Amino acid sequence: MTVNIDQDKINEVLDRGRENIYPNREFLEKALKSGQRLRLYCGFDPTAVSLHIGNAIQLAKLADFQRLGHEVVFLIGDFTGMIGDPTDKTATRKKLTREQVKENAKNYKKQAGKYINFGGDNPARIEKNSKWLDKLTFADLVEVGSNFTVQQMMQRDMFQKRIEEEKSIHLHEFFYPLAQGYDSLAMDVDGEVGGNDQTFNMLCGRDLQKAVQGKEKFVLTTKLIVDDQGKKMGKSEGNIVFLDESPENMYGKIMSWPDGVLANGFELCTRIPMAEVDAMRASMKNGANPRDFKMRLAFEITKINHGDKKAKLAQEYFIKTVQKKEIPEDIEIVRLPIQNIKVIELLVELKLAASKGEARRLIEQGGIKVDEKAVTDANADINIEHTEMLIQRGKRQFIRVVGE
Repeated sequence: MTVNIDQDKINEVLDRGRENIYPNREFLEKALKSGQRLRLYCGFDPTAVSLHIGNAIQLAKLADFQRLGHEVVFLIGDFTGMIGDPTDKTATRKKLTREQVKENAKNYKKQAGKYINFGGDNPARIEKNSKWLDKLTFADLVEVGSNFTVQQMMQRDMFQKRIEEEKSIHLHEFFYPLAQGYDSLAMDVDGEVGGNDQTFNMLCGRDLQKAVQGKEKFVLTTKLIVDDQGKKMGKSEGNIVFLDESPENMYGKIMSWPDGVLANGFELCTRIPMAEVDAMRASMKNGANPRDFKMRLAFEITKINHGDKKAKLAQEYFIKTVQKKEIPEDIEIVRLPIQNIKVIELLVELKLAASKGEARRLIEQGGIKVDEKAVTDANADINIEHTEMLIQRGKRQFIRVVGE
């Protein structure tokens, strides 16, 4: 496989969306210009049934390296997913079973395939880290652990915060960065890509390879999509966009993003030329209406994941249901048994909310309507009868419920 050493394309890989490069930019640039074919990876723990837009940032960066001719590995963390990454968590994650992570990951390759290529002349590899982590003995774990100190682990911000708040830190949470570090060793990689919130874990892999193999692994961390307050968009904040969203939901959710994330959204989630992204950034700073830019961003991301035709239909749907405030004609009809049901239970049943807690928040925020009237009581009962009832979440999600 011939490696592309075009300086402009190398600069794109090194600079677009990049937060930091370890040990430094010059080290990675030299490796890319050498013509050597590098092996790099990014890991994705199956903690949910779908990848999300934050993962797409890493997938897009892997694709940048793949287009240069380098070997990229899409790693499914089916072992590390059972431990649970403590990064940014103020409490211990709930551990998942092997069956749960397997079920969660079943569509990951299909979703990742919208960004990286698993075929062609330079196909991406897919690996699962249970392949090697399942085989580690206790003696192996002791040997790996001997390369790190307790003080090193305790430096993590979230652990310091838990100590201050007198919250528990479980021993198995220290194993997570060791396990992720061992991935680099097992695959003998030259580098790793990940969000800047993964810096500690990725540098553990760098330290481990250097100690065991005497090898300098590069680590490229990317920026995160954050809101105007600097809080990253994620599952716990309820503003994440999953890659298995319907085109209409994906487009509509992106249209609900704060204006302040648009420029970073173009840089991180699309491959529109950076000169054009910079021009849009300048226009918005000079007072241009962000609505048109937001519509383009929503279209571009939806197109990557669903194709041009569905992205156009999603845009038309948004214009009709939100901008023109029309109720669409082709609303999904769901038939349920005639019954009295709590409104929060109904929202979960219809998959308009992922949990009762989310359903309650939506109602408290005024985001739920029944027959075009806002629901204000999260404990209210809903009577499902033979007649149709229109359930609406926000401005764009509609379902008709009919009792039978």
